[in-house]
Amino acid sequence: MSRDIWNPWHGCHKFSEGCDHCYMFYQDSQRDKFGGDIYKVKTSFNLPLKKDRHGNYKIRSGESLRVCMTSDFFLEEADPWRDEVWDMIRQRSDLHFFLLTKRAHRIRECLPWDWLDGWDHVSLNVTAENQRRADERLPILLDIPAKHKGVMVAPFLGPVDLSPYLASGQFEKIIADGENYEGARPLRYEWVKQLYDQCRQYQVPFTFFGTGDRFVKDGKEYHICKAYQHVQALRSGLQYPAPDREIPIQKRCATCVRRETCNGCRWCGRCHP
Repeated sequence: MSRDIWNPWHGCHKFSEGCDHCYMFYQDSQRDKFGGDIYKVKTSFNLPLKKDRHGNYKIRSGESLRVCMTSDFFLEEADPWRDEVWDMIRQRSDLHFFLLTKRAHRIRECLPWDWLDGWDHVSLNVTAENQRRADERLPILLDIPAKHKGVMVAPFLGPVDLSPYLASGQFEKIIADGENYEGARPLRYEWVKQLYDQCRQYQVPFTFFGTGDRFVKDGKEYHICKAYQHVQALRSGLQYPAPDREIPIQKRCATCVRRETCNGCRWCGRCHP
């Protein structure tokens, strides 16, 4: 499990267009599991409070945790567990917690009793895979008190105009990413460029995190393996503010040249772990 991810529960129900080819459902299917089975993850439920043998927190002060990356923080089935999770978040005010949801309509009713105008160490974020979902979810988030708010356009399924929402000055960051695994839908360069331009206009930080498996530019479709998608996104120049360092040239797998390093990927069939 990635150190910067905290999954107190696992499993979800598909909710909107962005869920159609959900990576979690795909990954579970590869393990003969069903992503619709929702359960409390006992081994990581109390991750922020776990300590090493010296009595120090394993997740050190100042680190960030992305919460429920294989579920949804505001999922109905998680209602019995959420108060306990809020309590752990309350205790670890020295960490930053990134909460992401498609269920914006449930945020307000699921906030802790002492939320007031928000907690300094918690960021509320909604996904907006297309214009329809942006217009549905962003007004709800704008109306909720929070110290930190953001939007993730992922999987990026069509052009989105966030200008009316960015003009509010409430959003700290916009993140864009493509789609992977079976049924991945293409992401077009011009969609990302339009969103990048909007963020520049309103001076809202924008991160183009990944191209997805299918990336279309100048009418040509590129199939980009997952290990290289972030590098390609960085090289696109669609980051605001621009990085203060050059993007390093990565060494490629000598056999298939698709990956940054050869670690047994499935692309050419000739690699070995």
